[in-house]
Amino acid sequence: MDKIQIIIEYFSTYGLIFLFVVIFLEYLNFPGLGAAIIMPALGIAIAKVGINFFVALGISILAGALASYILFALSYWFGGPILTKVYNKFPKSRKSIDKVCFYIENYGDKGVLITRLIPVGRTLIPFVAGMFRMNIIKFSIYSTIGIAIWNAVFIYAGYAFGYWFI
Repeated sequence: MDKIQIIIEYFSTYGLIFLFVVIFLEYLNFPGLGAAIIMPALGIAIAKVGINFFVALGISILAGALASYILFALSYWFGGPILTKVYNKFPKSRKSIDKVCFYIENYGDKGVLITRLIPVGRTLIPFVAGMFRMNIIKFSIYSTIGIAIWNAVFIYAGYAFGYWFI
């Protein structure tokens, strides 16, 4: 529980800015920030600090969407060379990236929503969608819906636990 206390202290000091930064970095695929651990922990912390769940959820969706736009833009302009380097340096990642490509090729825009709900796919989809030069409006709609569902489930799991049990 020490780590939860540290997160609660950060929330007490930095408030929703802390939430935004953590979620933003998680959606940028920074190592060590797995959503299945970080988001419930943030949920516990917002329950303990007394931050409104829906405000926190809105901030988390905004952070996730902004990070996704950055990855989308990077891959839109530089996706080919980046993908070649990733395939060469991390050959095991090819299977996951190819699976995300499969969803886009077979389900089109709705593939963004589907992959936003799959653990590995959710972090790769902005990159793949940018490489496919997907329409940014459709990407935004389906991506935001997926981000909202994912964040709501994981943050609320921690929020409910923190509210009722800690």
